[in-house]
Amino acid sequence: MKIAVLSNVNMNVLIRLLGKETDMEVYEPEGYGNELGLLYDTDSSYYAFNPRITFMLMDLSEITGGETGIDVAAERVRVWFNQFSGALRPETVYYVSDAYLWGYGFEASGDYGIKRRLENIWMECLDRLLLKHDNVRVLPYAGMIRKMGEENAFSCKMWYMGKILLSNDAQKRLCSLIVHKAELEERIPKKILFLDLDNTLWGGLAGENDITPINLSDEHSGLAYKNLQRVLLQMQREGVLLGIVSKNNKEDAMDIIEKHPHMVLRPDAFAVKKINWESKDKNIAEACAELNIGVDSAVFFDDSPSERSLIKAMLPEVAVPDFPDRPEALADAMLEIYHTFFEKAFVTAEDMNKTRQYAQNTERRELLEKAESFDDYLKGLEMSLIREKPAASADRFLQLVNKTNQFNLTTRRYNSGELSEIFESASKRTFLYRVTDKFGDNGQVAALIADVSGEAPVIEEFAMSCRVMGRHIEHAIITDVERRLSEEGFLRLKGIYIPTAKNAPVAGLYDELGYKKNRELSDGGAEYEIEIAKAPKRVYYVNII
Repeated sequence: MKIAVLSNVNMNVLIRLLGKETDMEVYEPEGYGNELGLLYDTDSSYYAFNPRITFMLMDLSEITGGETGIDVAAERVRVWFNQFSGALRPETVYYVSDAYLWGYGFEASGDYGIKRRLENIWMECLDRLLLKHDNVRVLPYAGMIRKMGEENAFSCKMWYMGKILLSNDAQKRLCSLIVHKAELEERIPKKILFLDLDNTLWGGLAGENDITPINLSDEHSGLAYKNLQRVLLQMQREGVLLGIVSKNNKEDAMDIIEKHPHMVLRPDAFAVKKINWESKDKNIAEACAELNIGVDSAVFFDDSPSERSLIKAMLPEVAVPDFPDRPEALADAMLEIYHTFFEKAFVTAEDMNKTRQYAQNTERRELLEKAESFDDYLKGLEMSLIREKPAASADRFLQLVNKTNQFNLTTRRYNSGELSEIFESASKRTFLYRVTDKFGDNGQVAALIADVSGEAPVIEEFAMSCRVMGRHIEHAIITDVERRLSEEGFLRLKGIYIPTAKNAPVAGLYDELGYKKNRELSDGGAEYEIEIAKAPKRVYYVNII
């Protein structure tokens, strides 16, 4: 990966550290303080380097020119953001540092609120930029400084010597932060965190309240368990699925989850609950099957060394982090788990609704159990397939094509710039679909890209969320795409399947749809083709809107 670090202060040491400590290619600008000039000059060495990600590490004091007058300083911040916004390119991801104001002029001021107000103005401008550009992210620079403390983070000696703002330790931490954010742009996060209950979500044993009441409160180690739950709740709100896998009497455990006054995670926070005396590897495998999630998308958190060893042996695809020795370390340990396994480059509205969407699957399973046949079940779901505007939900479209593995015909990966070009291209057609049923909204679950530059269009990307697999929705989608392209005058349609380690479930999709194999491809895949007018009538119980 190619990255660039641009700043209005000297970051040469950091840039060299990134080049030395990582396998990324790092742009080396000539000097500093000309970050906007480099972005506007299309003939600059910056554009010749062509970074995938650009990190904008901006010192707020330098932006304001050390001005302590709030009106003048605020105007300088707004001017910088206006200029920066005008230089953005869709093919690049930009991380902009959040606000931390450090400077002697502000320390001497009797107006103790000026620093906070200027930081707020920076963040307001940054928030507006995030809303306007889906390829802009926040680099949490200020949080790093606060954790270290100003005396440890900044170096007056290095500042006076060469405008090097940060201490050696701070530059090392910033290096790690940049590497982590760059990795988020590439990796596929885990989906579900399975949790034990006793001595994990709370202290003590459920069901023995009369002898040893559980430890969950607003003080001492009881607060440590409560803070763990607070971290977990925020993770769940950002799209991490939570599941319970615990050996307890279900009635005792649910009584605590539903009624304990200090319980932060209530029943609706969990996508699945396996509270029984079965082996935990069996419960995890069953839960993943019920949710239609691969076990390699799971993380297991349990205080018992023997249970952790069991999962490592029986389900090696499941990530099993260590458990802290002390309750007071629980929240920090969970934050590390979040950053290591679950953190995403950006969070969409779909992410925030995930638990509710998966929880509705319980009602769907109950309908399936009562149905006389699978076709009756599909009819009873009363499904609708809604075609939506892809460009209006670019983040979700990008997630679908980049993060979906099981139902992904080609598993090609894109960046936001490439996707923007596809949306604007006259030779491409993009499709984004939402699925609803009688139990609720499944969300935006399918994305498709067709290349129409040739005589016969080619479906070069088709990805669908695993949570709606198995309902013949893909038959309705392909039928709708065929109809749309037929209306444009196209008589034939081609599709490509490229096998990967995980997309075997869709290996026979084009055969099912009535397509004929044209030729084998060099990468082990195959090209298929159909005459649209002769497409077979497909069975699906979906109302296409």
